[in-house]
Amino acid sequence: MSPDAFARIFNVSRETLDCLILFADLLENWQKSLNLVGAETMKDLWRRHILDSAQLIPYVENTGRVVTDLGTGAGFPGLVLSIILNKAVGLVESSGKKVAFLKEAARITGAPVSIHHGRIESLVLPKSDIIVSRALAPLDKLLSLSFPHLGPDGTCLFLKGQRFDEELTVAEKKWKMRIQSFSSITDSGGKIILIEDIRRA
Repeated sequence: MSPDAFARIFNVSRETLDCLILFADLLENWQKSLNLVGAETMKDLWRRHILDSAQLIPYVENTGRVVTDLGTGAGFPGLVLSIILNKAVGLVESSGKKVAFLKEAARITGAPVSIHHGRIESLVLPKSDIIVSRALAPLDKLLSLSFPHLGPDGTCLFLKGQRFDEELTVAEKKWKMRIQSFSSITDSGGKIILIEDIRRA
């Protein structure tokens, strides 16, 4: 997928697309010395990472909501969402090298992110209306990490793969929740999981 093909799908402005291109170019440069994302996925960066992140836009575009990305890695999905929506997003990452990348990416794109360096379990974060995460941990673990940082009526929005049903079976032993799932536009076996009314079983 090309940047222009991405822009046609999401109808982003030229200015926003230019920021995403800056971000993608920076990732390609830093990837040469740091393992920021899977090497094979760089061949299809715009679909595998940028489009995959951007598909969450309809669920987070309400500007009044506090959004936090747990285990953001190289900024997916949180930094992409921040660039496209010009929205404040909290990025949580434990790797110092990835945090250095995130700071530089935020600087060159002007994305209004706040970067939190540390382990999720140890950080005191602003209470979030929406917590997003991608490829971080199984559902049970994700809920355990997210729950302390959710505000009242908070929602979790996770990108999940083909093993989600197995993860849900395990998670339901410890958690009560209301779940909606939507098909991923980048992965035929992938799902967008929207979780509300979360409480311990």
